[in-house]
Amino acid sequence: MTRAGIVTVAGKPNAGKSTLLNRLVGQYLAITSPKAQSTRDRIVGLRTEGDVQMVILDTPGLLEPKHHLHRAMRGAALAALREADVIVHLLDAMTDAVAPLAEVAGLDASPKAPVLLVLNKSDLMKASARRALVAAHPDAVIISARTGDGVPRLLEKIAAHLPESPFLYPADDLSTQHLRFFAREAVREAALEQLDEEVPHAVACEIEEFRETTTPVYIRAVLHVERDSQKRILIGSGGQRIKTIGTSARKRIETLVGGAVYLDLHVKVLPNWRRNPAALARLGYTLPPDDKK
Repeated sequence: MTRAGIVTVAGKPNAGKSTLLNRLVGQYLAITSPKAQSTRDRIVGLRTEGDVQMVILDTPGLLEPKHHLHRAMRGAALAALREADVIVHLLDAMTDAVAPLAEVAGLDASPKAPVLLVLNKSDLMKASARRALVAAHPDAVIISARTGDGVPRLLEKIAAHLPESPFLYPADDLSTQHLRFFAREAVREAALEQLDEEVPHAVACEIEEFRETTTPVYIRAVLHVERDSQKRILIGSGGQRIKTIGTSARKRIETLVGGAVYLDLHVKVLPNWRRNPAALARLGYTLPPDDKK
């Protein structure tokens, strides 16, 4: 009998959730920027090995919402918790206090799915600190998503909690999401690498056109910011920064599509988009029902 189910990876920002997703899938799917809140929507990765298939959901970091974009991010994370067959509660072992997931997520009750406490970034810990952590939390799985240390044990524990089920997707698939989605994320990641301070949080990417039947593949993408000053920063002196972003993004997308790509990249101002429900919907972010005002 095969096992299959949804594995939701949840935790605070910068716990290493996206790095863990990429490690489990064996493919670079999710942005792993050191900048907080880089994951804005859930990323779906598929891992099929032997008689076990995991549908892995990388979720936005659990945070207190400050505006509509944060509410959409939190809504995506909470929806993934409700859908889960197994929850990986990932914490940064270097900085996060160990607390129940319900407390971290601000829930009234614990999730229905079994929760595995997983402490990440063991590669950054001294041996004495790791021993103390194991002694304090004997039921936790200690891992390094970056190096893979401890991940085989985590996979065993996840598999043991998955329900008996036929595979939910073809065994050779890596994700349920389309290339258009990952192209958008690739452009946004390339922008994050070039930006500092508040500008990264004000950047969104919209794929206006994606023609896979052409050679090279043609993609028209727009980076939206909230103010003219941010637009000038994104473009850079003489257009150099946006050129660098475009080159970096194009190389990422070419790896995804397995061929040449022509990336037609633009920058536009979409005022106050993080606080505008209509703009968020246009950019692909879904607000919880109570916030659609």
